[in-house]
Amino acid sequence: MSFDITSNYSGEHAGQYIAAALKSATSLEYLTVLENVKFKRNITKVAGASLIADATCDFTDAGTLTLTERILNPKELQINVDLCKKDLLADWQAAQMRAGAHNRDMSGDFTAFVMSYLSGTIADAVESSIWNGLDSNAGQFTGFMQAGNGLFENDATIVESDNVGGAGTAFTADNIIGNLQGAVASVPSAVYTKEDLYIYMSPKSYRLYISAISALSAFPFNHMGQYTPEFEGVKIAVCNGMVDDKLAVAQRSNLFFGTDLLSDHAEIRMLDMSDLDGSDNLRVVAKFTGGCQHAIGSDIVRHD
Repeated sequence: MSFDITSNYSGEHAGQYIAAALKSATSLEYLTVLENVKFKRNITKVAGASLIADATCDFTDAGTLTLTERILNPKELQINVDLCKKDLLADWQAAQMRAGAHNRDMSGDFTAFVMSYLSGTIADAVESSIWNGLDSNAGQFTGFMQAGNGLFENDATIVESDNVGGAGTAFTADNIIGNLQGAVASVPSAVYTKEDLYIYMSPKSYRLYISAISALSAFPFNHMGQYTPEFEGVKIAVCNGMVDDKLAVAQRSNLFFGTDLLSDHAEIRMLDMSDLDGSDNLRVVAKFTGGCQHAIGSDIVRHD
């Protein structure tokens, strides 16, 4: 049976698929996501000091308001790939059988399957770039913790916290708690009590932490299902793209991810090449944008 699976989505419709793919990136759960950023977005955060004064009959200016502004400029990204329709069809049919679904719209269902098939690629790329990407590298945007030219490294106001074993020392079950203590101790007092404060760590670092506390004789939880990821009153955000052997402590409201989901640039195309060159190839094009930025560097701790 032959069927036509050529389809084109742009603007809002493409944005729906891309948004679903991006949501698979675990880090976005712990960042402030700004959608529909067409070109650039000014990130502004207001900090007040000494605003409360004794009452008088006159208008008496008191205190200061400080505006911190940075530019979030999402980078244009794309996927261009040729896929073998036969291989994809085999996977799709297996998925349909497992679900017990009776196919009534092979073209429509298969199109949705291909979109889902590629969504993991988009999510993984975005997840990696958020923490360790570099704009000059193809397919990446500059991330927060990139060692050579990351956003945190280029901000002199970021609070630096040193690895207990010295720079470059790998985390272990024996030193992970000491590293976490050092990172949390470096958090400014005014930030420590914020509800949206998180310790950002990789799955590897988190597993070392679980191993360390499980070995403690005073460990109060017999069932890990009851355990809340937290250290010394600060919630833990386990992010798949976070760099191993490094930590960051920041407010969710101080870290931003931006993308454009509605403009014509957000685009997904699937071209069935069988009518053009007789092949069984499916050519897929996806275009979207992504980028990240922080606001107040002095409220953020980088530990490495």
